[in-house]
Amino acid sequence: MLKPRAILTLFILILLLSPLLLPTYQITLLNYIGLYALVVLGLVLLTGVGGMTSFGQAAFVGLGAYASAYLTTTEQLPDWLAWAGHSPWLALLVGIALTAVVALILGALTLRLSGHYLPLGTIAWGISLYYLFGTVEQLGGHTGVSNLPVISLFGIALDKGEKMFYLIWAVLLLAIVITQNLLNSREGRAIRALKGGQLMAEAMGVNTFRSKLVIFLISALFAAVSGWLYAHTQRFINPTPFGLSMGIDYLFMALIGGVASVWGALVGAGVLTMLKQWLQDLLPHLLGSDGQYETIIFGLLIIAVMHRSPGGLWPILMRFIPVKLKSRQLLQEDGPAVRLDQRRPPRQGDLILEAQQVTRRFGGLIANNNMSLQVHAGEIVALIGPNGAGKSTMFNQLSAVDTPTSGEVRFLGQSLKGKSSREVAAMGMSRTFQHVKLLPGMTVLENVAIGAHLRGERGVLSAALRLERAEEQSLLQEARYQLQRVGLGDYLYEEAGSLALGQQRILEIARALCADPCLLLLDEPAAGLRFKEKQALAELLQKLRGEGMAILLVEHDMDFVMGLVDRIVVMEFGEKIAEGLPQDIQTNPAVLEAYLGGAE
Repeated sequence: MLKPRAILTLFILILLLSPLLLPTYQITLLNYIGLYALVVLGLVLLTGVGGMTSFGQAAFVGLGAYASAYLTTTEQLPDWLAWAGHSPWLALLVGIALTAVVALILGALTLRLSGHYLPLGTIAWGISLYYLFGTVEQLGGHTGVSNLPVISLFGIALDKGEKMFYLIWAVLLLAIVITQNLLNSREGRAIRALKGGQLMAEAMGVNTFRSKLVIFLISALFAAVSGWLYAHTQRFINPTPFGLSMGIDYLFMALIGGVASVWGALVGAGVLTMLKQWLQDLLPHLLGSDGQYETIIFGLLIIAVMHRSPGGLWPILMRFIPVKLKSRQLLQEDGPAVRLDQRRPPRQGDLILEAQQVTRRFGGLIANNNMSLQVHAGEIVALIGPNGAGKSTMFNQLSAVDTPTSGEVRFLGQSLKGKSSREVAAMGMSRTFQHVKLLPGMTVLENVAIGAHLRGERGVLSAALRLERAEEQSLLQEARYQLQRVGLGDYLYEEAGSLALGQQRILEIARALCADPCLLLLDEPAAGLRFKEKQALAELLQKLRGEGMAILLVEHDMDFVMGLVDRIVVMEFGEKIAEGLPQDIQTNPAVLEAYLGGAE
């Protein structure tokens, strides 16, 4: 069995030898594959990982290409741009800066859209930029710009496709390394949480809009660099390669290769480029030269691939490549198990959370009506009631996921009015969810490490260059500590989606603890747990209470609640009908009637 590193070494060796062994025509195709793969790599981040569909990547390719074409071919540049004239490398810097500014503006305008409005928005600005390239006279109009200068590197003129090949593929491999580094980091976990886990991520302190903007910007910059390379490879550009049809092709490449796979970008670009070329060469001999038969057949083949393998070709290839894959050991097992700094706990008995006359209306429906409760440091409070009583809605008011129609929630003496769940998480409140919210394709360790997001500081650039490894190890060590604390220490590298439901609920508690909270909100934590697991959970919560943590839980298991909590608040039809010690609640007539069905 081959190791992944051996496969990669062999691949790089083949790349190094290709210009020496293959004819010029084949090298030209490989150059196009490398250029396309660089753009598709950005789409893997944006669409496959982040869950945002963009049809406008070709326009960003055009920005990089036209910025360089204008700067390197215009005789009289404005004074403020004269310094960058006639140098492809300086033009690259200007193109990157221009693309970054445009991407930030377009991202701020479109990334807040959801559903079908987001891809429609990308189509709109993609078409606008395409027509801009063909309309501005200084950019050559639809005729284009020719006689772009050759790129020189270390005194060597890259004036042939065989020479540009090395630069194109070196840039692509560097982009792949940067992307993998980013995804395997604190920032990467935040990015990976965008697809299907935004509510959970915000509750753990992740700024999801910022994460969207980050990958939108990175994908735009990858496209701009591809455009710069394309312009100086062709030494001629016009608007045609930067239109909507090419943007659709880039998406097809991502889908065919595997939209969630970094190496799938290369597979998709290669397969689509070669397939198009073969069809264009073969079909005229079979069907005649008239008509766009290759487009028809190409479309049918794409539908077939998507039907047979929705995840793309890369997962299929991985089944047949004899690679010895190990579970990725994220932790340095021989490293010191140093815990992160912890917040100063409140004093025993301090008022931590207070809800005052909280009412939440949804149109004519009143989900919570004048609800009041308090939670103090070092106590466990249960919020119980029949199904539909409004408990989960109340949880959302307390954790700033939702905003009360009237009334007020105060946490650590501060009003939560106007605060987001992310800001509340930073203050020291952490929660689990009624319906488990985790990222099933990520490991148990990585899922829990999301809870420590706010306890790290290193940013995107540090992650891309692997300069944050010490902090990353600290975050992962903290995640492992919390998993061992809750009894899941043997499942670090298992996929979270493979755990039983009860284990997934325990994982959520470990993730919440990883945020180092002073208040823990648990929504039905014992649901799906076996008897011994409930006992272990109760012991853990009692230990946390002894450490001064405040705990508020919603639970239906009365045996679990009665033997654990200090006080109980009972709800019915959105209102509080009783509050007191467990033994008092058990004999309260209103509770017996409403919640226990009048049982003696």
